[in-house]
Amino acid sequence: MTVTALSAAGSVVIRSARRSDGAALHRLASLDSARIPVGELLVAETDGSLVAAHAPASGATIADPFRHTAEVVDLLHLRGTLLRAA
Repeated sequence: MTVTALSAAGSVVIRSARRSDGAALHRLASLDSARIPVGELLVAETDGSLVAAHAPASGATIADPFRHTAEVVDLLHLRGTLLRAA
């Protein structure tokens, strides 16, 4: 299995999922051998690709297992916590 590091120079975009993310979310769930989390989702995008998604209400998260996404997932969790507190 090859794991790709997220570029230190690359940017990460944290945003709400959109309807147009459907195919990318299905791909991500398939890679993670999981289902797409239910409810409102936050997604992390780098280099134009979704690498993780998080449902703040349930805490469920999916991420690309072929990329180092631990720090990106931490950012998604933090953003979800901040949104729930607002």
